[in-house]
Amino acid sequence: MGADPEMTPSPPRRLAPALILALGVIGISTGSIFARFADAPPLVISFYRTGIATAAMAPLVLLRCRGELSDLRGGDLLRVLLAGAFLALHFSTWITSLFYTSIASSVVIVQTIPVWTAILSPFVSGDMVSGTTWAGILLSFIGVVVIGAGDFALGGGALLGDLLALLGAWFATGYFLTGRVVRARVSLPVYSFLCYGAACLFLLAVIAPLGLPLRGFSGGTWGAFFGMALVSQIMGHSSYNWTLKYLSATVVAVALLGEPIGATLLARLFFGETLTAAKVAGGALILAGIVVAARGERT
Repeated sequence: MGADPEMTPSPPRRLAPALILALGVIGISTGSIFARFADAPPLVISFYRTGIATAAMAPLVLLRCRGELSDLRGGDLLRVLLAGAFLALHFSTWITSLFYTSIASSVVIVQTIPVWTAILSPFVSGDMVSGTTWAGILLSFIGVVVIGAGDFALGGGALLGDLLALLGAWFATGYFLTGRVVRARVSLPVYSFLCYGAACLFLLAVIAPLGLPLRGFSGGTWGAFFGMALVSQIMGHSSYNWTLKYLSATVVAVALLGEPIGATLLARLFFGETLTAAKVAGGALILAGIVVAARGERT
């Protein structure tokens, strides 16, 4: 999600990008915690996360961006819908993984998104990947294998959760690469509103024939739905996307590596999860690999 030079104006004096980025990392770190508190099918959790976020953004976008919405061209609209489909698949697979493997494993594995983006960027945007970046990719992949091997000892369910988290990373990569093309011509509020809305509709199209429940949840589950939409989605994702206008994608990607740390600390606080040696070693390899890959992007 590289930012073009012309898209990096001086940041507002009253809003330090570093502070907004920190808020974004905190917001995103809560996603896995809210998902565990939600007593609902993963597809339903994803539906309400995107649906409530879309509804919350609607007044601002419809009042202030009506002209841009009406001028949106067919090609860009189709790309936004594709990004929404990728986002729906990302949330579905990633949230499902949280019910099979630990929060630490799931969050660290899904953080390989920058690695897969680097692999596919030459084919999508023509950007060549440096040798340093490839070294980081290899290091991160070894970390994924180490975590998977550690969870295999816990049973096939944990390994399945790791694989679902990896699928979630791949779908998110498609979401970011598609968004990179669209965002050159579509503003952040309009893109986010339409993309979240499309993801919500895609999820509903899957939920309806499956007969999954959309009502009858406890107050705690509804609280988790709203928490994911307002804190994880709008505060987290929107802060992350906002800072891309003022900071390089490399800086933002490296800062997002704080998510596994935040999620792991929250998991220990709320669920008493412990860290195995495999998770610590694998997580360290993945984070180190992503840092190396990000540094290689600057060379």
